[in-house]
Amino acid sequence: MSDKQPPVNPFDPAAWRDGRDVVLDAWAKAMVTAVNTDEYAKATGAVLDSYLTASSPFREMLEKSMLRVLEQLSMPSRPDFIALAQRITNIEMRLDDMDAKLDQILKQSKAKAPNARAASGKKR
Repeated sequence: MSDKQPPVNPFDPAAWRDGRDVVLDAWAKAMVTAVNTDEYAKATGAVLDSYLTASSPFREMLEKSMLRVLEQLSMPSRPDFIALAQRITNIEMRLDDMDAKLDQILKQSKAKAPNARAASGKKR
């Protein structure tokens, strides 16, 4: 009679947690196995391709209407920001070039300065 187990409490949170963990581990293993197959990759690619094909006209229509709304509100649009970013990048590149040229001029002037001082010292 000592091999009798105590009754299981159905409201014990530890039992529910253990059961949940077992089920989640089983689902995780099954999903990893399913997702790592070529068939899944092909099916996902087909679904995404059909979604992109079907949504393309709606997206274009939404972009055009949004562009009109932004123009009416005198607000910048994506192409406006892209053009501004390109202009700023161009300005930064020109400033970098000017900085490099200025450094080169300063090096040349420092190299000539000792020679000029030596020559002026000899004349006196």
